[in-house]
Amino acid sequence: MLMSPAAVILLIGAQPERSPNFERGVLPARWTFENSDCAKAPPFLVHEYNATFIILRQSGCTHFEKPFLYLVYGANQALLFDTGASGADVSSTIDELLRWHSTRQKRPPLPVLVVHSHGHGDHTAGDEALSRRPGARVIDATPEALVQFFKIKNWPGENVEYDLGGRIVDIVPIPGHEPASIAIYDRLTGILLTGDTLYPGRLYVADARAFNASIDRLVDFTATREVAHVLGAHIENRRTPYLDYPRGTAFQPEEHALELGRAHLIELQDALRQMGSQLQRRSFRDFTVWPIVQ
Repeated sequence: MLMSPAAVILLIGAQPERSPNFERGVLPARWTFENSDCAKAPPFLVHEYNATFIILRQSGCTHFEKPFLYLVYGANQALLFDTGASGADVSSTIDELLRWHSTRQKRPPLPVLVVHSHGHGDHTAGDEALSRRPGARVIDATPEALVQFFKIKNWPGENVEYDLGGRIVDIVPIPGHEPASIAIYDRLTGILLTGDTLYPGRLYVADARAFNASIDRLVDFTATREVAHVLGAHIENRRTPYLDYPRGTAFQPEEHALELGRAHLIELQDALRQMGSQLQRRSFRDFTVWPIVQ
């Protein structure tokens, strides 16, 4: 296992997949250390879900948002979903992970494609450092850049597929939290990555109409696909239902699990439909709908 000042891999608690057609993986029982000693905390905690799907969590000691990042290996290219918040440079950790993967595969390190769940700064702060890395291509977190790179003819109504080399991921535009929000579905693991659109925490909605339509599209998209896990970009809720940690909390020892499921998507869709065009702040067991007043 990889152990370094920059990265730690956790392997705690096996969790079976819901379909034998998926690559199996493991999720940890917790994403925090047992104490809040920042002197011993690496800037990024790194977890190997399986050999080709890596989950990174930025330490609250470096930024209170503590975002999750995802690194997915194909045969020809690696995909990095988000680059983290300010306070830590993820590029050295990504370099180390790519070198480790190349050693296991006995081949040169893969080039890396960098895309984002959306354009907010706690998901794009590492872009500049990564853009200087040989073999890296960073796609700006704007609808225009996404449309051009992925050849999306009808934003946001069209989903497209992208081949990493023997591994297809689906790109699903889901604006509403932010104009450039996208979800990524990895067909190999059945994992749906939803950024800040759905996660165990406060779902900030900037554009209610666009957000409602995006959730409808995600529900429709997943109706014909098996979903092993829905993984977002943060954890803000506690294990205790309906409760969250206040904004700015760096250490969350009793936090909610990261993984949600398709049932949460349907629950969110139902709640939005009940609210109609005028969204209200409302807490649910595992997340809170939180409209932003302009």
